[in-house]
Amino acid sequence: MSNKLNIVQAVNQALMNEMENDKTVIVYGEDVGLEGGVFRATVGLQEKFGKERAFDTPLAESAIVGTGVGMAINGLKPVVEMQFMGFSYPAFNQIISHVSRMRNRTRGGITLPMVIRAPYGGGIRALEHHSESTEAIYAHIPGLKVVIPSTPYDAKGLLIAAIRDPDPVLFLEPKRIYRAFKQDIPEEAYVLPIGKAKIVEEGKDVTIITWGAMVRDVQKASEMVKSKGIIPEIIDLRTISPMDRDTIIESVKKTGRAIVVHEAPKSFGVGAEIVSIINEKAFLYLEAPPTRVTGFDTIFPLPRGEKHYIPSPERIAKTIEDVVKF
Repeated sequence: MSNKLNIVQAVNQALMNEMENDKTVIVYGEDVGLEGGVFRATVGLQEKFGKERAFDTPLAESAIVGTGVGMAINGLKPVVEMQFMGFSYPAFNQIISHVSRMRNRTRGGITLPMVIRAPYGGGIRALEHHSESTEAIYAHIPGLKVVIPSTPYDAKGLLIAAIRDPDPVLFLEPKRIYRAFKQDIPEEAYVLPIGKAKIVEEGKDVTIITWGAMVRDVQKASEMVKSKGIIPEIIDLRTISPMDRDTIIESVKKTGRAIVVHEAPKSFGVGAEIVSIINEKAFLYLEAPPTRVTGFDTIFPLPRGEKHYIPSPERIAKTIEDVVKF
């Protein structure tokens, strides 16, 4: 059996499946219980599983993550929600000092099976701290996996994999495309491997590496340049850390060119890491310098400016043409 779901509905079904399958799965956060979450990703969980397994918390992100550490150590599988990625910073000390280090601190004696969910990125005309895209900060923390789906099918399979993972996972949901489109999703639980990228479109002229909401914009740019005889290969990274280096390198060796597209600021970001990997592992195959199409090194703008900040299909298409003509 399958049904057509958007990303936020797929997240909800993944949580439903895992709470049905495993009584140790606990879901909580601000407005998660009675209201079903600010984006309704947890709607119906409290009604079905009760207040002991799906409940609201005070506005205290550090406490939300900190209690998750204690629950995970003692045999539960907490899935906590940060209402927005920009609200996760009060919990940063818990994440970097405890969540990510427990396996190493106990020399493998204790693992921490917990998931931190957070809507991330811009594009919904939100207020300050509601449009953050700082996945690079968290990907830099050893011991923490960072996952970003771009489709409903991937959102469900990757979230279930995250919940079943014995180690902590930061699960970032691109809220700009929460309800952008639907896919046929199996009703039963299924798992997609964390750490494995997906080739969205096969091509021959240039490799484009991207993730999250930007995948759709890259696909639009790809359609623009195909009319000019350029066939890009598009890779959806799906997991920022650990990164699927092999898929990137094999693709670049085939096409000879690479562009990284992300919404986050340009400097010190994931794009810089990918370009470095390409230079180290595929330098002799390159026909043009690897480059980036990104947001800007500034605070994410308020609503009237966000369309100028997020890479547009037109900006991406122009870069594709420049790289191919180099």
